[in-house]
Parts: sequence; C-alpha cells; structure tokens
Amino acid sequence: MEGETVEPVLVGGPVLTERDVVDVARSGRRVAFAPGTEERVRQGRHRLTHAENAYGIGTGLGALAGTSVPAPDRARAQHHAIRSHAAGAGAEVERDVVRALMLLRLRTLASGRTGVRPAIAVALADLLNADLTPVVREHGSLGCSGDLAPLAHVALALVGEGTVRDEKGVELPAREALRVAGLRPIEPGEKEGLSLINGTEGMLGQLCLANSDLALLLSTADLAAAMTVEALLGSPDPFDEAVQALRPHPGQRESAENLRWLLAGSALTGPPTGPGQATATVQDAYSLRCWPQVAGSARDTLGHARLVADRELAAVVDNPVLVGDGRLLSNGNFHGAPIAHVLDFLAVVIADVASISERRTDRMLDPARNRELPAFLAHEPGIDSGYMIAQYTQAAVVAELKRLAVPASVDSLPTSGMQEDHVSMGWGAARKLRRAVEGLRVVLGVEILVSARALDLRGRSLLAPATSAAVAALRGQVAGPGPDRFLAPEIEAATALVAEGTLVAAAADAVGRPLR
Repeated sequence: MEGETVEPVLVGGPVLTERDVVDVARSGRRVAFAPGTEERVRQGRHRLTHAENAYGIGTGLGALAGTSVPAPDRARAQHHAIRSHAAGAGAEVERDVVRALMLLRLRTLASGRTGVRPAIAVALADLLNADLTPVVREHGSLGCSGDLAPLAHVALALVGEGTVRDEKGVELPAREALRVAGLRPIEPGEKEGLSLINGTEGMLGQLCLANSDLALLLSTADLAAAMTVEALLGSPDPFDEAVQALRPHPGQRESAENLRWLLAGSALTGPPTGPGQATATVQDAYSLRCWPQVAGSARDTLGHARLVADRELAAVVDNPVLVGDGRLLSNGNFHGAPIAHVLDFLAVVIADVASISERRTDRMLDPARNRELPAFLAHEPGIDSGYMIAQYTQAAVVAELKRLAVPASVDSLPTSGMQEDHVSMGWGAARKLRRAVEGLRVVLGVEILVSARALDLRGRSLLAPATSAAVAALRGQVAGPGPDRFLAPEIEAATALVAEGTLVAAAADAVGRPLR
C-alpha cells in the first residue's frame, strides 16, 4: 500500500471486514468516521443520563456491583477502573494485534450503544491515526468480561498513563507521545472507562488476522503437496474431478482443483514418460493420496471461523449496553465462547495440516521410499547429510503444534469473588493460535525446501509450469542442490517466502489464475 492513496477505513458505517482489520493492523491504514457517526454517539450519551444508577455507572465493577458509587466519585471511579484493570504481565503483544484491538473497540464505541461521549471515540481514532501503539502485555485476559487487561492498557494510554510505541517502534511515556502528536489525554466520565475495556476485541482481532494468514497458508500447503507429489512421481488420479464429485465437501474439491492446476503439464506424475523414471505405484501413500481430504477439512473449518468472525464484526459488545428501545441492559455478550471455540478449532486443523506435511517430507528423504532419489537428498550421502536435520526441525515444530492444539476453551477459572464463575479463555486460545500459524509457516517452508531440491534432482525441464515457477522463485533466495551448507538461513528464507505469499503468487502466475 506504500506510495498509494488509500481511502481510510470508515468506522460507524458498513460492517467492517476482515480485510479492513488486516489493513489497519498491518499496513497502517487510517480510520475515519462514517457520516452521522458522531451524532449517533452523542445521542447514545444522552440516553445514558437516564440510567445513572445502572451497573458500572452508579456501582462498582465485577463482584463490587452491589457497592454504590456516589455521583461526585463516578468519574474518578472510571479512571481508577482503567488503572486497576491494566494489570497485564509477560511479553509485549505484537503491534498488529494491538492495532486490530483498537480498531475493533473503536467500531463498538461508534455504534452509539455504549453511552460514551463522541470525544472518547475521537481520541481512540486519533491514537490509531497517529500510529501510537500502547504497550500491552500478553497475560491478563480470561476472555470474559471481554479482554479486560489488554483493553485497559490501551485505555491507559488514552488517559496519558502507561507507555506506547511510536511509528518507529520507540517506547515512550504515553503522555509525552500524545503531546508530540498534538493530542491530549482524555478524562473519562460515567461508564466511559468501563466501555473502553469491556469487549471481545482482542480475541476477534487475532481471529481476523489468523483467518487471513491461514487462507494464504492453505493455498501454500496445496502448492507444497503438489511439489511433493511430483517429486515422488505420484499419481494425479486421486485429485480427478470425477473422484471429488463423489464426496461433496467444498474445501476438499477446492484443494483437489488446486492440485490439478498445479500439476498440469508435469512429465513426472502418472505413468513413466522417459528414461530413468521409477515404475509407477498402484497407489500412493495416504500423505499424498488423501491430501485433499485433510486440506479440505481445514478449508471448511476456516470457512466456519470466518463466518463466526463476520458475525462478531457485526456485533456490539458492551455491558451494560443500550438497546434499540432505549433501555440500558446488563448482559453477557462479552463472553468469548463463540470466538474461543473456533480459535481452538483452527489450532487443531493447523496441527493436522503440519503433521501430514512432515510425513511427506520424511518420505522424500528416505531412500527406501523416495523413488530412487539420493538418501536425504544429499550431494554425497555419508559425507553430506543433506536435509536430514531439516526434517528434525520440522518434526520438532509439529510436536509443538500438537501441544498447541489442546483446546484452551475447555478450561475455566472463576474470578471476581465467584461473580465471573465461567470464563472462555479465548485470549489464551488466540495467543496459542498465533504461535501455531507461525509454526505452520516453518513446516511448509521446510517441505517446499525439500521438494524443490528433489524436483531439481529430477530435472527442471520435466516439471509442471506452476511447480517450476515456484522452484524458480525459491532459487532466487536459496541455492540449488550441492554439498552441505549452513541450513538455518535457508529454512528462514523459505519460511519468509511462505509468509509473503511469493511462492503461491509465482505458481498462480504460471497457470494464469489464482489458487483457491
């Protein structure tokens, strides 16, 4: 997006999209209010004045809901709520996650359902547009009453406390950073502190980012599978359209279609076509033959996760909340269960996709199963180890992904004097999913690294146009077959190409169509 004039994301108008969230979180896209938003927020604030004894306005928070807060102390109580809830600990949360969280909370404030003043929403928009990112810590949210601690760290910056990072990544006291940006700290009034910290935005932001990442990774996984099928002289029959029509899972058919396009024109798949090729097997191993079934289930799971994210992007999450007839109602919409469940579900399918990728990699390296390729694809087996230890690394990551697949959302720890006695653990599910996405990139990077060497050893002239283009794109960063080299930088380079989508783009250009 650099060098382009990009329209800001409009908040308070049409429902935000996954693309909107990703653009603001990662590309620094600015935000603006849709026409009529500030007036809608102003009207919501006016309606709130008739409910001054409601939860969070005339009362304490959580288990202190039965404690009355006198009118002269209510603004001070909101400021104290922000301070006390900014209790995060551990590693710093990534910039894109915090920016996604900020955008999504701004969307809720802009709904006019929270009862805040327009100045509060404007202050949060200004913080985003000034590229000031509050420092948020990893631990603190249980995914119920929303992501309280992460959101409170953002709110803390708005009141001029805590720390932020500027556009260069330099950590500064929030008050100083606001002054340099020409902004002023807010002074929260009744309910405004609570409305800044009470939502599912941290979980939802990470779900949107993960969904975007996984869409690319599943296309990359199809490319990796196609390259391995070709390297192992596999059969294209399992991917035939007539076969796929017999089991009408949409994701399975999409994956199989990708493989048909990626393998089109290959001289290595199917019956032998030249001297030196191994005799075709009757049936390939499951890790090759059953790939569309595994990948298809992952694709369908991603589709469900996107449906949940779209619904949540259209939601208003606050407690209490202003409903259409003017009432201010206590509710449980902040509970993260709908998001937590799909965050965990995605971690499960990531582990399975990575596991089958590792099995294909192992097959390419084993001289008993790799169809007459050198042991471990080594230049001189014995003197050279080839990619032997790259598969160890891949296996170690897969083992970690299996641990990360254990669901967080089945756990719950009661808090706030048993008032909050069942929590979603959705933030924890989101954090481990983020690590799982990173792990899958490494696993696919290793498979592509190995399959590219195997394809070079088969002969580049025999490859399908799509896989040949992917190998060529990799060779721009990683040298071809030869004696053993320092391998870690090659794994890192392949992983980076996976993350950037470079390899998928090269293959898609070669076939003249995007991968599904």
